[in-house]
Amino acid sequence: MTAPHSDTPPEHNHVIVIGGGHVGLSFALLLAHQGIYSTLLETVKYPTIAPDQDRERQSYLDSRNTALSRRSVQIYHEIGLWDELDSHACRIDKVLISELGSFGRATLDKQAENVESFGFVMENAWLGRVLLQAVKASPYIRLHDNTQVTTISQDDDMAHVTTISQDDDTGNGNIQLSAPLVVACDGQHSPARHMLGIGADSHDYGQVGIVGVVETDTPHKHVAIEKFSPAGPLAVLPLPDSADGKYRRSVVFICPKGDEHAYLHDDAHFLATLQQVFGTDAGQFVQAGRRGTYPLTKVLAHRQVVGRCVLMGNAAHTLHPVAGQGFNLCLRDAYALAKLLGENLQNAKSGKFGMTTPDFGNQARLLGYEQSRQTDQKRVIKFCDTIVGSFTSTNPVMKVARNVGLITFDKIPFIKPMVATYAMGLKS
Repeated sequence: MTAPHSDTPPEHNHVIVIGGGHVGLSFALLLAHQGIYSTLLETVKYPTIAPDQDRERQSYLDSRNTALSRRSVQIYHEIGLWDELDSHACRIDKVLISELGSFGRATLDKQAENVESFGFVMENAWLGRVLLQAVKASPYIRLHDNTQVTTISQDDDMAHVTTISQDDDTGNGNIQLSAPLVVACDGQHSPARHMLGIGADSHDYGQVGIVGVVETDTPHKHVAIEKFSPAGPLAVLPLPDSADGKYRRSVVFICPKGDEHAYLHDDAHFLATLQQVFGTDAGQFVQAGRRGTYPLTKVLAHRQVVGRCVLMGNAAHTLHPVAGQGFNLCLRDAYALAKLLGENLQNAKSGKFGMTTPDFGNQARLLGYEQSRQTDQKRVIKFCDTIVGSFTSTNPVMKVARNVGLITFDKIPFIKPMVATYAMGLKS
């Protein structure tokens, strides 16, 4: 990627991205890979990270993690980031699936499915660090952190965003930015979604997710363990060993809302509960790190495109974390839109279809993007809802049925490859 740095991107070759979380950072980098300039706006002030800082894990029990599908790994590889990300990732070779206290059990094994792996578990802190450093180094991206978006408007030719810097010493005040397209990746509660007048359906699962890292006395052997309980799905995922060789696992523990405090502040109770739930499948749980919590809510925007503005990431769809599908779905959305805009730019450069300048905010093209993503999005949403609904039911008939289903899934040959392909994000 070579391009002169410019404080003023070309008017027509420009996208404003609102929200600098992992989805927003990734989308800006995907645009840059297509030769498209962007201005990235983030409310939070990013920490200052030197290029050689924190290359080693400073606290091996203090991190949140994301399960990246095979397709997500391919996307990061395509834009030249995977080699650096890989140093803090751990592949998943096998998945053990069962229900707490029941007979049903199933296994997904990479050798049986003839795949390199089912994906990787990535430390969020490292993912964010690599993405942020790449954004700061890109000549195609202007980054404004500690900056709040106050208004969004649009006309026939441009979308307009008014911002205010939170830095006391800048003296910039309100600044209006304009571009042919605005993409909002500003989270589940998306202020941009409200500014655009887009409604959303919300469902509170009445559950809280507890996430963190634990140490076990045996190596993980690249095995992920999924255990379903009446409270919700529970998971222990493999992580790279610590610098001194200790065995680390990422934990996703879901409990009814209100019960989370007992697991947050009492390490012994948390470890004993994990041991009771997972038995000896993961060995002995010997140490727990700091845990974080988040209430589980499904949020689905009524629309993802309005005029020259697009919703992306959790602003468009926030899902239950079961099976770790949410971020991977968002990344596939980002890839699809960046690819579409890149084709538009190339057509304009070559004069194809009589184009001389790209129009990234073309209504028909954006609506086409929205429609093209419906199959993948609806499939993932239905998959997550089905699992959550089936395994949280206490009906004895349902319990027998889902355990028979696990055994059937484990024994019938053609089902596993289909489910594995969907889970890896390779069919969208």
